[in-house]
Amino acid sequence: MKGICTSAAPAPVGPYSQAVRHGDLLFVSGQIPLDPGTNTLVEGNIEAQTERALANLSAVLEAGGTSLQRVLRTTVYLVDLSLFPRVNAVYARHLTGEPPPARATVQVAALPLGAQLEIDAIACADGGP
Repeated sequence: MKGICTSAAPAPVGPYSQAVRHGDLLFVSGQIPLDPGTNTLVEGNIEAQTERALANLSAVLEAGGTSLQRVLRTTVYLVDLSLFPRVNAVYARHLTGEPPPARATVQVAALPLGAQLEIDAIACADGGP
């Protein structure tokens, strides 16, 4: 196993790695809409927060030798599930691999630092389809 870390995404807010690579798989920890330059939550609507969380996810994937197009599975955690259609519209613009990744979406009571969403992923890093 190998830990992955990049300054292009926010530093972990707890005792975990941004990602861990095992063989050809990259397991990316949940990314919230933190600006990596300021370590503060992105202000604005759910679309802005989704864009930032996906940018953070993309940065960690790239540091691990892969990309959003090679994501196999994601989990989207939302504080308010009624925002799902708006999150989904942004998500669909970024996760364009064929076939699209498997996904679970879960409503949660709260997320770190007051974020409205968090997204984690498992991706193919080398070899494989």
